Amino acid sequence: TIIIMFMTGWALTHVGWLDEKTSVIFSKIIVNVSFPCYMLWNLMSNFDKAKLQELSGGLVIPITSILLSYFLSVLVSNLMKIDPKRKGIFRCIFFTSNTIFIGLPVNLSLFGAESTPYVLIYYIANTCFFWTLGNYEISKDGEGNRGKQKFSFDAVKKIANPAMAGFVVAIILILLEVQLPSFVMDSCKYIGELTTPLAMFFIGIVLHSTPLKKLRIDRDIIVLLLARFVLCPVVVIALELFIPVPSMMAKVFVIQATMPAVTSTGVIAKQYGADVEFATIATVVTTIASMIVIPIYMILI
Repeated sequence: TIIIMFMTGWALTHVGWLDEKTSVIFSKIIVNVSFPCYMLWNLMSNFDKAKLQELSGGLVIPITSILLSYFLSVLVSNLMKIDPKRKGIFRCIFFTSNTIFIGLPVNLSLFGAESTPYVLIYYIANTCFFWTLGNYEISKDGEGNRGKQKFSFDAVKKIANPAMAGFVVAIILILLEVQLPSFVMDSCKYIGELTTPLAMFFIGIVLHSTPLKKLRIDRDIIVLLLARFVLCPVVVIALELFIPVPSMMAKVFVIQATMPAVTSTGVIAKQYGADVEFATIATVVTTIASMIVIPIYMILI
């Protein structure tokens, strides 16, 4: 489904319906409008106060594993001397994964509806880190920010982005047990559902403008493949040896850690003037590779 969608974006660009200006508009809509709406609708549709409190204890493994993976990404990117134009993108793809668009259907097909709450637990932790730490790391790749490590007020503003605001508002409303009117929820749902197709069309536009010689699997991509499909799930498995959790939860967390790159990575790179081509190629390659890797994990689990 993902390949069909981003190839549709490629085809529309090829015939001249979409172009570079369109990709800029798409990135702005996703980050500032559709994803905040998606966060609000998704969380408030799947959680109430009791469920949020009941499942909050399960956040220990996702939060710890993602943090450990982040520190690994910093260590590896420094040892490899990754190009400063893509170092933040490299780190972001290294430690965050596509937990909803791919993660949810994969877990549903594996474990059924019983897995949904555990999928959403990992999704909450992953999304929080992607739109804060991941967003901040990618922002440092952009022109004018390269090489800056200082955590300034400007960095705080980048973390306090609209997508993260949608997440925080949703959690607050759930804890306060506030029910939004159905027309507001429906509006958020329809606008939020623009996120994935627009992100896929964005990838198609960037792929169309990327010379074929750049569509190769280099050293950085190989390490990211190892990170996504070996290192991150191993970190989760290691934690589960020390932190006892229900069997279903343990399996779901391993599968969630094995997902490919978040589809919005290229969009964020575009926002900050970072290496969009690398972000797009890494997203596409990890997504295609997941077709081979995920069935292997299915058999093992």
